[in-house]
Parts: sequence; structure tokens; C-alpha cells
Amino acid sequence: MYPDSEILFPPRCILHLRNLRGELWARFIDHLTQLPDDHEDVLGFSLLMIQLGSCLTCSLDSYRASLGCCTCARRTIAGFKGSDEELLQLFEEAREKVRAYLSGAQPVLSSAEEEAESAAD
Repeated sequence: MYPDSEILFPPRCILHLRNLRGELWARFIDHLTQLPDDHEDVLGFSLLMIQLGSCLTCSLDSYRASLGCCTCARRTIAGFKGSDEELLQLFEEAREKVRAYLSGAQPVLSSAEEEAESAAD
């Protein structure tokens, strides 16, 4: 239906976010674009974008999906009210969640997320 839309934030869109904020952000995006898609930094950034962009509530027949993931991601980053430093701190937190999951120390879903998911079923 919408060929530029995927279910969750795709790493192919990272490069499109480079010039939306300051120099610190641009250097961070440059770092990410040099890494493979399965690197923990890319996974952490994808988790951050999934959270900020509310990817889990997007559906293929929604307005956001009709824009495409890269456009939605650009809107999300451009509209973020905090500083670049705050965005990078959020990234650090998301990367820590990815690290914990990859090490087996953290379940895929937290207790609150599990309860919300089972309530939706």
C-alpha cells in the first residue's frame, strides 16, 4: 500500500536525519551511518526512534504510514523540543536497554508492557 512504510523505524532512514539539528547531532548521525544495521548503537537508535515516533501505534492505513517512515522520522526529530544533548541522553538510555536485552539481563517486555499487551488481547 505504502512502499516507503515499514512496521518499525528502518535504519535506512538514519541518514535522512543528519541536517535536522546542530553539529553534535550531525556528528552522531555520521557515526551511526558508518555502522552495520545490527550494531548495538544502531539498534539503540532504532529503539529511540520507535519510542519517540510511536511506531508501535502506527498502522499501515494511518496518515503517518502514508508519509513513509523517513518522513515521519524527520518530523519526529525536527519537532523534538529538547536539546541535542537531551536526544543523545535518550539514545544512551535506549542503547542500555538494548545491551541489557542482548546480554539476557532484561526481558523483551517490562512488567508494565506485558500487562498492557495482555490487556489488549
